[in-house]
Amino acid sequence: MIRGHSNESMTTTAQKTPDADQDRALDLLREAHSFVLVGHQRPDGDCLGGQTALARGLRSLGKEVRILNPDPPGRTFGYLAETTLFEVYQGGELPAHDVVCLLDFNEPSRCGPELQEAVRRAPSRKLVIDHHPPLTGPWWDEAFLDPRASATGLLVYRILLALGAKIDRETARGIFTSIVTDTGWFRYSNTDTETLEVASELLRCGVNPTEVYGAIYQRMPATEPRALGAMLQRVEYYCDGRLAVLDHPLDAGYANDLSDSDAALDILRSVEDVEVVLYLKELEGGICKLSARSKTDYDVCRLAAEFGGGGHVKASGATIRGTLADVRRRLIEAASKGFQVR
Repeated sequence: MIRGHSNESMTTTAQKTPDADQDRALDLLREAHSFVLVGHQRPDGDCLGGQTALARGLRSLGKEVRILNPDPPGRTFGYLAETTLFEVYQGGELPAHDVVCLLDFNEPSRCGPELQEAVRRAPSRKLVIDHHPPLTGPWWDEAFLDPRASATGLLVYRILLALGAKIDRETARGIFTSIVTDTGWFRYSNTDTETLEVASELLRCGVNPTEVYGAIYQRMPATEPRALGAMLQRVEYYCDGRLAVLDHPLDAGYANDLSDSDAALDILRSVEDVEVVLYLKELEGGICKLSARSKTDYDVCRLAAEFGGGGHVKASGATIRGTLADVRRRLIEAASKGFQVR
């Protein structure tokens, strides 16, 4: 079995040269000794995979690293938790550290109100590693940002190469998890030359794509297919079939067993005329959670931003206060205007 690769053998023709801001971020990573890696609420594969890889890479350089998230990993990513400790924030001050590193997000509110305040109170340096476009001006000390990158894990790969950190099988699997979850297993338009070349290098480190795919996509509970069917029955189409809308009320019956909305979103995106899919889930306390997806040049990030959210051009979200019926009406109205101005 291949245990790992030296960084000399892990360069690609698409490798990016760091810009001035990224160079300063790399200097901070080199100089500091102890780190707390913070993720966003309900951490996904990109966040967890990136944390796994960065933690292991920094430890290979003799640094102290702890991972601290507002929520535990979901069942889907349990295989990462078998070898990496993901601690859940329980309140109070952060563990002693030199640098707080936020991965896969750049707005502190995304890690929840309690952890956000702890991050802000900490006297340490703040570092952001992210591929989402910033919604506000810089509040951090340093940042390794690239909105053109397909995944935050891809940025972690660049960082580990630049630092000369060890990339073993488990580190490579974390990066691979980041990439495949944020590119839809290389189906989305953010898949580029660098992404595919890095993926091939990760396979040379011993990553088994079949095992990763099975762990992520082939471990659903028996209730999931029925829940997915119940949810899809709620779809309604607008704008001559170009806009598909799913709403998920608190009393959705079988649909409440749906553990992940991505499957429903993918199915609706496969409909020929559909360009944009909106999934709106009602939460307790008069709040609705939006997931928006696009398969054309329609910018769902701009749509989400109208409601206080953000993300990517083709995949964004928002947390919106209001009743499900009211939020749904406002979203459909705003989305319809987006088609008119294109």
